[in-house]
Amino acid sequence: MLTMLVCCAAAVSEAPAPVTSAVGSSVALEPYGLATRPWVTEVEAPPPFWTRFDSRFAWPVDVMVGVLYGIIFMICVYTVRHYWFTFNRLFGRQRNPYIAVDETDWPEVTVLIPCHNEEAVISTILDALLRVDYPASRLRITPVNDRSTDATREIIDHYAVRFPTQILPFHRSDGPPGKAAALKDAFTLVESDLALIFDADYVPGRDLIKRLVAPLLDPEVGAVMGRVVPLNTPRNLLTRLLDMERAGGYQVDQQARMNLDLIPQYGGTVGGVRLSALNSVGGWRPSSLTEDTDLTCRLVAGGWKVAYSNRYECYEEVPETWPVRIRQIKRWARGHTDAALRYVPLLLISRHLRWRERLDGTLLMGIYLMSPLLIIGWLIAIALFYLGEHALHGLVAILAVASYNTLGNFAAFFEIAAAVRLDGHRHRIRLLPLVLVGFLVSLFSTGRAAVSQLRPRKRRRDIVWHKTERFRENGLEAWRNGQIEETTNERDDESTNRGADERMSTSAPFSPRQSTA
Repeated sequence: MLTMLVCCAAAVSEAPAPVTSAVGSSVALEPYGLATRPWVTEVEAPPPFWTRFDSRFAWPVDVMVGVLYGIIFMICVYTVRHYWFTFNRLFGRQRNPYIAVDETDWPEVTVLIPCHNEEAVISTILDALLRVDYPASRLRITPVNDRSTDATREIIDHYAVRFPTQILPFHRSDGPPGKAAALKDAFTLVESDLALIFDADYVPGRDLIKRLVAPLLDPEVGAVMGRVVPLNTPRNLLTRLLDMERAGGYQVDQQARMNLDLIPQYGGTVGGVRLSALNSVGGWRPSSLTEDTDLTCRLVAGGWKVAYSNRYECYEEVPETWPVRIRQIKRWARGHTDAALRYVPLLLISRHLRWRERLDGTLLMGIYLMSPLLIIGWLIAIALFYLGEHALHGLVAILAVASYNTLGNFAAFFEIAAAVRLDGHRHRIRLLPLVLVGFLVSLFSTGRAAVSQLRPRKRRRDIVWHKTERFRENGLEAWRNGQIEETTNERDDESTNRGADERMSTSAPFSPRQSTA
């Protein structure tokens, strides 16, 4: 639609301009350089309808023009940001400062798994954590069961009986609901200074614990984040598109922030925190919708660093239906907007951050607010063009917004294409045009959610568990039917050199790198 409007505007701009004669009449110049015809006159266009009554009514149009130019400026800023990150990832120096840490005196670490009605997936992550390559005497696994109403507690207790020295469950039956509130209560029982957090649907690799602990050996690092990769990529078109989006966000966006020494975002899962850093910034905020973004802002404003490890992956289950996806991104948008309102001023005045870190943090916090701004920009540009008072402004605005759709906004798609290339799956680029569908869905969904979060009555509502629906098949049935075979845990314990039992997963995780577009 915008392209058609631009074409119409261009046609209008090529019409001959009226020329006023000595006697005051207006004549039109013939196109293609033909001579004027004084007997052909044209009446000058009447003034806009609002100025026929009172010139004071023209000020709203001037305000609309000013707002539109402000929106276009922000669009240009984010466009430059996308290209900067992508070119840095493709051609810049890559920072992986903790990749060489292979052997050290590994510290004690606690792995927490917040869960609420996770009977379909909880056994898989517990099996995977029991197989990790980390000293068993220094690893504690704590499933945080927040009043589940399904078989989650039964499954957790079964594992706790079989592995009493490794799995220490925490069952929560009261207090405010929500992931942040559950973590806040569970952290009171954590004895180690380092804690890793995984959502229940994730499947960590064998060496992932060491790779996430390594950055936390740096005393300046308060949190660490690993890369998230979908494990159900081949399910349908939506999961394939989400796999590409995840690749752009982690392979390019997060790693570029690490390269440029900016602010990689702690994602709330597949990551870890230092308890001393967490306590120094006030701990978990139970009312937070997105505890990860909330904690990232407070840590960096307090002088702590956030590290990102791109080469070490953990596998998650992404939404397989559009309604589930829409609910997920709306929750992210609400939580992100709430964090932006709270912490952008704190980031701007923090004495621990350099100017570019303050700018990057502010742009990171404002990413979901760009959705309603972009929609407003479209509406203002079209309205100004058809009102006719600022024909040139309308033309420039529509061209700018249309260019954003054809070039600027596709800077984000450029990130995705670069990530797919870096992952070695160039054939997936064939799906890139379809990412536009996901973009439009996200645009209106996140725009509505971000605006709703600006209303005080929405921000004061009760916090509940916002859990993404799980689609893994036969997880609970396999566990109940005893299809999880027991085997010997071959891990070596550095202090006692003893073995531990190991349970095989009901559905072995596969690498999405093997799937096709």
